[in-house]
Amino acid sequence: MDAETIRKLIESGLPGAHVDVQGDDGVHFEATVVSEAFRGKLPLARHRMVYATLGELMGGAIHALQLRTQTPEETGA
Repeated sequence: MDAETIRKLIESGLPGAHVDVQGDDGVHFEATVVSEAFRGKLPLARHRMVYATLGELMGGAIHALQLRTQTPEETGA
């Protein structure tokens, strides 16, 4: 598994999201996901939305995924 594949899966599942994924060992990754879909949602709900885009890969091919989820306004951009 590579970071680019994870980025594409998340972007496919959350259209319009801006996603940055890092991870050098192929099983541990860090992702920053910025999406309008997160507006009004608590962090746990946001993380579940991202996990849903990855399906069975979570806990399998992806051993760990550290998430930072924000709306565009929360990024300060």
